Amino acid sequence: QVQLVESGGGSVQAGGSLRLSCAASGLTLSNYNMGWFRQAPGKEREFVAAVTKNGGLTLHGDSVKGRFTISRDNAKNTVYLQMNSLKPEDTAVYYCAAAVTYYISRRAFDYEYWGQGTQVTVSS
Repeated sequence: QVQLVESGGGSVQAGGSLRLSCAASGLTLSNYNMGWFRQAPGKEREFVAAVTKNGGLTLHGDSVKGRFTISRDNAKNTVYLQMNSLKPEDTAVYYCAAAVTYYISRRAFDYEYWGQGTQVTVSS
């Protein structure tokens, strides 16, 4: 059974850092473009970052450019989101997702598999 499990979330003070991990099972991660999304209470789901199958190309949402970095280790079947200079507005549940598209997508619709999410809370 396909499963994506996020980890690494928690509480951090503004300006701090966290690294999220998404471990995949039941699929070969190298066959999928991967993405991170987040959703805060009362807000719509927001695209955070995406990376191509071989890690050669990345895309980051405007709100996180220069602060967050997506990466992947296909040998470990894991994708990461390094989050630096965290702000209170980054507080959200963060989800990883796997897409069968041939391109990086910012649209949640393009992602077939989703994790359950991990909470990130940034205090001021």
